[in-house]
Amino acid sequence: MSSKRGLLFVISAPSGTGKTTLVERLVQILPNLRMSRSYTSRAIRAGEREGVDYHFISRTEFEAMIAANAFLEWADVFGNYYGTAAADVERMLTQGQDVVLVIDVQGARQVRQRGTDHTAVFVMPPTYPVLEKRLRGRSTDTEAALQRRLETARAEVSSYREYDYVVVNDDLEPTVVRLQEIIAAERSRVHRMTRVADAIVRTFFGDTPQQA
Repeated sequence: MSSKRGLLFVISAPSGTGKTTLVERLVQILPNLRMSRSYTSRAIRAGEREGVDYHFISRTEFEAMIAANAFLEWADVFGNYYGTAAADVERMLTQGQDVVLVIDVQGARQVRQRGTDHTAVFVMPPTYPVLEKRLRGRSTDTEAALQRRLETARAEVSSYREYDYVVVNDDLEPTVVRLQEIIAAERSRVHRMTRVADAIVRTFFGDTPQQA
C-alpha cells in the first residue's frame, strides 16, 4: 500500500456532452488513475455489465444505503437513483490511487458540502444545438425524455462557476489532452510534491537520495 494518499477529481457535464467517454480515455492513458463506478437503482441495459458500467442494486437497497449515510454523493436522476459509495472512494485514495468521479452538478455540490478535498472540472458542449444533435444521435430516448435532458442541461450549464476548471468538448482527443494537463498540474502542486522535491534537494548537499 502506498503511503501517499491519492487525489480526487470530480468531472461534471450536461447529459450528452461526452464526459464518460472522456474519462474512460483518460483512465486508459494515465497511470494510477481510476474511475469510480457508481451505484444505480435502474435496470441493467443490454450490453452493460455489473461492476463495469455500474453496480446495479434495487431501489430498496439504494435507499438503505442512503439511510446509512453510505454515499459520498447521490441523486435521483429522471426517476432512478445514482450514487458514489464513500467507502469505495476512500479505499482507492488510501491505496494511493487517484480517483475520478463522473457525476452531475447536484452530486458535485454534495461532495463540496462534505468538505472532501477534490479538484472539480466542468465539461461543456460547444453550443446548445451541438448538444441537442448529439443527444438525438444516440436514438435511445423518447422525445419527452430528450426534452427533459435538454431542460436539465439548460439548468446545469450556468453552474460552471462552481468548478475549478472548465473544458469545452468540441473534439474528443484534444479535450482528453486538456484534461490530462489539468490532472498533471494538480499532481505537481508544491504541497503534493514536497516529499519528492525535498529528496532531490538533499542530493545537492551530499545526502543519499531517498525514495519518495
